[in-house]
Amino acid sequence: MSAKLIAAALALASAGLLHAAGDAAPPKAGGKRPAIAQSLRDNSEDVLGRTVFQSLLGEFALQRGDIELGVTAWADLAKRTRDPKVLARATEVAAFARQYELALELVQAWLQVEPESTKAKQMLSSLLVLANRLDDLAPQIAKLLEEDKGNLAGNLLQLNRMLARHTDKQAVQHLIDRVASPYTSLPEAHFAMAQAAIGANDERRALAEATQAQQLRPDWEGAVLLRAQLLTRQSNGQAIELLDEFVRQHPAARDARLGLARLLISDKRYGEAREHFGRLLKELPNSPEVLYPAAMLALQQGDAGTGRGLLEKLLNSEFPDKSALHFFIGQIDDEQRRLDSALTHYRQVSTGDQYIAARSRAAQILLQQGKLDEARSLLHQTKGSSASEKTHLLLAEAQLLREAGRQAEALGLLDEVLLQQPDNIELLYETALLAERLGQPALLERRLQHLLRLRPDHPHALNALGYSLAERNTRLGEAEALIGKALQLTPDDPFIMDSLGWVYFRQGRLPEALDALEKAYGLRADPEIAAHLGEVLWAMQRPGDARRLLHEAARQHPDNDVLKATIQKLLP
Repeated sequence: MSAKLIAAALALASAGLLHAAGDAAPPKAGGKRPAIAQSLRDNSEDVLGRTVFQSLLGEFALQRGDIELGVTAWADLAKRTRDPKVLARATEVAAFARQYELALELVQAWLQVEPESTKAKQMLSSLLVLANRLDDLAPQIAKLLEEDKGNLAGNLLQLNRMLARHTDKQAVQHLIDRVASPYTSLPEAHFAMAQAAIGANDERRALAEATQAQQLRPDWEGAVLLRAQLLTRQSNGQAIELLDEFVRQHPAARDARLGLARLLISDKRYGEAREHFGRLLKELPNSPEVLYPAAMLALQQGDAGTGRGLLEKLLNSEFPDKSALHFFIGQIDDEQRRLDSALTHYRQVSTGDQYIAARSRAAQILLQQGKLDEARSLLHQTKGSSASEKTHLLLAEAQLLREAGRQAEALGLLDEVLLQQPDNIELLYETALLAERLGQPALLERRLQHLLRLRPDHPHALNALGYSLAERNTRLGEAEALIGKALQLTPDDPFIMDSLGWVYFRQGRLPEALDALEKAYGLRADPEIAAHLGEVLWAMQRPGDARRLLHEAARQHPDNDVLKATIQKLLP
């Protein structure tokens, strides 16, 4: 045991000796003096030794993990000496051991010795919470609030934090209403009642109390932010209106402005959000809370330069999730074909939600650099922490093989795992697509039909099966039904619209095919959609329009095999 601990124990023991000597009860008439009291009177040296021994015994027991002995030693010593320091330590030990009733007994003895001790009163309140005795707690808190008027506002704001671990939120709300109601002239009282109402899922009451808090103190950011938080559960628009008015009246209110900017992003009002972030960046140029959402907003709006600059600034800050920053910088470099830099950043993603995606993308870059074996090795070294992540890595490796022209090997890789996981939705879908590329339509149908038995509302499986039938110009009624159901599930998917247009084309319904394909191409200028639209235009005796469309698509996508085949067919 350290010298400091021994010295502390001796100090407690000496203090305990003095209290014990003064508090010992006189013997009853005709009776004998109690043994402990007698020893205290007769042999102070023995009392000192016993007190030192018992305090050391309690601490040694706690250090060894013998909690029961430690509690017993300290509680006995506290009851014998009634020294406030010993009582305080004994209370702490009993509370640590979760012996709350004993701790309450000790803290009440402590208050008898030191009735004005703020620490003892606070300990009593905490123990009543831990012992789940809220009815006993209310008068105690009320007394503390009344006695500490100088800190009343701050104490009111601490109430919910003090009761945060209590699971009966309705009881907490009742308690806070009871102790805060005498102070309804203070905005902090209404704020406390609003927070308690949120915990109890009483949102109407919470909003009313938050509104009252703001009315009593119109410049209080905390109140307006709480009110805005509650309004978002009803309408983003109302919350935006509230915060917009507040920041107009209080331009220096940074938290409110940040809250407004975030709400504008969630409402897809990106231009307005960026204006607020621009001001916040000038006022708080090094704040991660501002830099990160501002970077994401810039990237969302296509401003890669600004986004990258903000992300790099975060890399040199105390921002905790450096992996996320490397991932997004890697994406920027990837899109700009700065592959070496992108690969460097992707490799530095070591944790988080983007880890698997970063490793998969890094493998793709290695493949583009002609390093298939290194790409596969990178994926093999990556450990997925869940079944989903392991499947993702497997699919990423199959994609490498497929893009390297080794489709049969990719199918074999997935089939081997599918034998162990025959109902894996992702593997069934991917192997079906590989079967189509390998010219195995029967296998494609088996896999997709199995998938649809497991998940009848899988839009991409419905679309893939329907498109396969249309492409082979067979069972077109069934194909139309499958694709129609897929489109009902995802009505704005341009690729499913393309499939429907292709079915109409196969059925000879050219105007309907043209309408579906033009709508699909308007949503996504994909080369395969362009190829289908070009065929329809050609069949409708509009060769000039078909030629212009196909040549423009070829300039944008010179390596697309479907587009090249269509041009060769129509414009040899």
